[in-house]
Amino acid sequence: MAAASQLTILAPKPRSPQAFRATASCSAVTPGGVKKQIMGVAAGILAASVVASAAPLEANATRIEYFATVAEPSCELNFVRSGLGYCDVVLGSGEEVPFAQLINVHYTARFADGIVFDSTYKRARPLTMRLGMGKVIKGLDQGILGGGGVPPMHVGGKRKLQIPPQLAYGPEPAGCFSGDCNIPANATLVYDVNFVNVYSGNRKE
Repeated sequence: MAAASQLTILAPKPRSPQAFRATASCSAVTPGGVKKQIMGVAAGILAASVVASAAPLEANATRIEYFATVAEPSCELNFVRSGLGYCDVVLGSGEEVPFAQLINVHYTARFADGIVFDSTYKRARPLTMRLGMGKVIKGLDQGILGGGGVPPMHVGGKRKLQIPPQLAYGPEPAGCFSGDCNIPANATLVYDVNFVNVYSGNRKE
């Protein structure tokens, strides 16, 4: 799916706790040997509990919980006919977002329940994307580029977007790796978008 790859969805490899097994000899055992076996069993149980507690948290067996790196303030969403909700946290004063050219944005992406599934801040660099060409999900195209009642963003602007399933990934799960999918089907997504700048490598007319 082009949109999913463009957004660089994180898909951690599945992890399973290591199995710990305590074995006992059937031959005669001295009191000291029994004590050592008991201590070995206790150590195995403790180690197993540590590994289990370190496993990632799951939600509905399809999502991995990431912790937000940037928390944007809340704002009252405005909804347009397409179902997209948007509100400006900061109005940008720079260049207006260009059609079909590359721009750099930072974002934190969450599910409707607040669980973060992706963030450019975790990778310490913005994402370069091209809008208006079907390269990203429809909700990001409309929410950043504007149209249908949504004003275009300007450089320096920060906007919150609530994207319904029909403008996101629809009835199909996304961000899948080895059978595990980070984004379940029919998911509503919430993006905090920071329009950093227009990509300097765009071809000059």
